[in-house]
Amino acid sequence: MRFAYYDRLSPARQRIYRTSDAIEPLPLPPGMQPDKAVDGIRAALAADARAAVQRHCQWIVDALVAGYRVPPIRVRVLAQRPSDDYGELHGLYEPGDGATPARITVWMRTAQRRQVVAFRSFLRTLCHEVCHHLDYELFALEETFHTEGFYKRESALANALLATLPAADGG
Repeated sequence: MRFAYYDRLSPARQRIYRTSDAIEPLPLPPGMQPDKAVDGIRAALAADARAAVQRHCQWIVDALVAGYRVPPIRVRVLAQRPSDDYGELHGLYEPGDGATPARITVWMRTAQRRQVVAFRSFLRTLCHEVCHHLDYELFALEETFHTEGFYKRESALANALLATLPAADGG
């Protein structure tokens, strides 16, 4: 299934879209054991401890980029999501420029109610932004599109991270 905006893309961008859509989900890198960091994110969100959330997110992202052998990403966790007439921004991926590494920004509080974001939603947002990085750096796509394949990769990554938690803990 192609999303509606596909028809508005140029032929070159449609080719990139189709390439992205066809890429299969990846397993976690061999030897990666993220259970403590995943649980650390959950506990730090529950404690409203922004610096600890950022530290655990950075550990996971560092392990992923090392395992997939792609350039590093800096993770920044900020307090409250920005919002406008279109809604709230959950995460933001900014590609590196050669001198500065790529950066992921995620927010741990909702814009309207200022509530701490649910753990699974937060982790899925982090995975979403990592998938943008992989599109550029691992799959060498010229652009990163929200395709069905992209969302399958995001979901597989988030589910693999969640699966490292004990079943009673939400894994």
